[in-house]
Amino acid sequence: MKKTVLLLILILCLACQNKNDDEIISLLNQKIDNWHNASSKANFDDYFNFIANDGIFIGTDVSERWTKTEFANFSQPYFDKGKAWSFSAKERTIRLNKIKTTAWFDEVLDTWMGDCRSTGVLSINNGQWQLEHYQLSVTIDNELMPQFLEITKSE
Repeated sequence: MKKTVLLLILILCLACQNKNDDEIISLLNQKIDNWHNASSKANFDDYFNFIANDGIFIGTDVSERWTKTEFANFSQPYFDKGKAWSFSAKERTIRLNKIKTTAWFDEVLDTWMGDCRSTGVLSINNGQWQLEHYQLSVTIDNELMPQFLEITKSE
């Protein structure tokens, strides 16, 4: 009887754990979508408030590794014109650490550059989820790699 009760408690705990994970992942999906939407609506404050103060943004150019401040300074003129960039997730996967204070995600984005892939790390800072690290990459179909290498070789 004791074993049965312990087994039921364990199953209940695991079910609650998964539900909690699902709720957090749903919240994070919404926050990442809102972040992407903030750029398409040129909402500078919402966009950059989501990035942690010591956050890093890595763009598609090899020279693009920015602190939050550097990226904000680079991006400000685009936001000031009323539209920065518009990315929307076609798919996204999010994983949480065991104590649910850090999350990793990867996503495929629909962008003006075609499909891009990005990865990011989120953590809780002062009770709020914030973006700590983000990397955006342009994708290249494998069969186009020889032409791509030829183009970049001439640079």
